[in-house]
Amino acid sequence: MNALITGGSQGIGLGLAARYLHAGHQVMITGRSSERLERAATANPGLLTYRNDIGRPEEREQLADHVRAAMPNLDTIINNAGIQRRIGLAADNASWAERQAEIDILLAGPVQLNHLLIPTMLRHGRRSMIVNVTSGGAFIPQPFAPLYSACKAALHSYTVNLRYALANTPCRVVELIPPAVATALAGTGNTHGAPPDDFCDTVFSALRDGTDNEIGYGMTDSPAFKTQMRAATAAFEQFATRFPIEAYAPVTAE
Repeated sequence: MNALITGGSQGIGLGLAARYLHAGHQVMITGRSSERLERAATANPGLLTYRNDIGRPEEREQLADHVRAAMPNLDTIINNAGIQRRIGLAADNASWAERQAEIDILLAGPVQLNHLLIPTMLRHGRRSMIVNVTSGGAFIPQPFAPLYSACKAALHSYTVNLRYALANTPCRVVELIPPAVATALAGTGNTHGAPPDDFCDTVFSALRDGTDNEIGYGMTDSPAFKTQMRAATAAFEQFATRFPIEAYAPVTAE
């Protein structure tokens, strides 16, 4: 396996990168901090790194170019990079540039990166996988992080449609739906939730060995949550064919 993990210098991204690497796979991680990337590579010999701001369109294009050259057999993308601004709507007086950066990292980043790299994965014709990391907040909006919740809800919707568009190819599309996990997502001092190692151990096994389209943990793996997801999937399947669309097709050898 050849995996690209965005936002892989800490937290969930680094936890999954270490597990893929230790299982014998080639792994490249990205992040905005050269220092954190260097620490991650030192702690995990063999880990490939690339400093990149997934929130900037020109850097997404540079990342795609780098991956095509350095990892032409790419077969796994884990869109994990994220930030979370914890501030309610009425109190949010940040510049629009700051708010736009959150939208760009959480939504525009994975959408464009997938668009750029899907042809690379389809070209080799082997089984491949795109994992979009959303959140329990995509389904239960969080007033303390409203823009984050909205972006994750949009990413969930996009993921459902991407799976539909890739249904006739060897590329599997998975939505990874964490509950609160005790990482540094929201900044120093804002850590609460599930132990990262327990979370990564559980979801790594599901990603590597399972066939589920949605992978949760704790609350997002509960029977009630799964019932909600099944109902939404059934409704989508009922209405998805109302209008014809052009879907991705397997690449055949010339």
